[in-house]
Amino acid sequence: MIKTEMLRMLVTVVKYGNLREAAEELSRTQSALSMGLSQLEQTLGGSLFETDRKRELTDLGRFVHGAAADLVHEHDRVIDLISRYANGEAGQLRIASVPSVAALILPSVLGSFMSQHLDAQIDLRDSDSKNVRSLVATGYADLGIAGEASQDHDLVTTPLFQDTLHVVCRRDGMLPTKGDALKWSDLKAIPLISNGAMSGASSKEAKSVIGRSKLSVRNILSLFAMVEAGQGITILPGLATRSLNENLMAIPLSGSGNTRTISLVSRSGVTTNPLADAFSSHLSEAMPDIVQQHSLKGVNG
Repeated sequence: MIKTEMLRMLVTVVKYGNLREAAEELSRTQSALSMGLSQLEQTLGGSLFETDRKRELTDLGRFVHGAAADLVHEHDRVIDLISRYANGEAGQLRIASVPSVAALILPSVLGSFMSQHLDAQIDLRDSDSKNVRSLVATGYADLGIAGEASQDHDLVTTPLFQDTLHVVCRRDGMLPTKGDALKWSDLKAIPLISNGAMSGASSKEAKSVIGRSKLSVRNILSLFAMVEAGQGITILPGLATRSLNENLMAIPLSGSGNTRTISLVSRSGVTTNPLADAFSSHLSEAMPDIVQQHSLKGVNG
């Protein structure tokens, strides 16, 4: 049987033209190299070198060397790729995220991550929290970034930050205040357009207000268009209100249930992709700066 190590010996000896330097590179003795080449010749049934000085290849030697050089190069490439994958330096990472985080936070985080992981391939998909959790739970995403859910038995959630909820309305709209914080009770008589960001509401007062909604819109651009057209108001986390047009405004909510916790989500009971582990650590290290930059609330206060 022809062993890869024998072929590597041949390629290295040809590279230097002598056993001494080849032995140094391979951290082997000259006698070990000589024996390995002899075994290769015995297996092939022919000489690889014209003389014992190992400087001139036979016709068989030239053919075997050409094929061996390709094999050794590919072998080393594959071993390196496996090693980098295992160390979280290469591979594919599928991330699902709520739109506000995907648009405002992930560009810089992914930019710095990919600059350190040049062989990483990232697939980013944005959707509402419910769908993000579903994509992770069913294995279509390695990691998710989403709001809270009442029950996530198949998922592991790691809180990242909290974001204050805001009422989005027309500037010439029907709200009883302009610019001051609102309470859930202020919204009871006003048509509400629900959206995916509101699915994690936990307080009874919030659920009561949201439960009255007769219109639900998932896409953020369509949601803003509905509000601007006078179909009602909506409630979104502060991150999602950073780019409102001049006809809309965002007013913070106060009281119980006025924040949304955003968490990193992964599947429970499944060994994660090494690249996913590396990204999770990278995101965790970046969170203090992200919280400060975007005026968010850290999970520890």
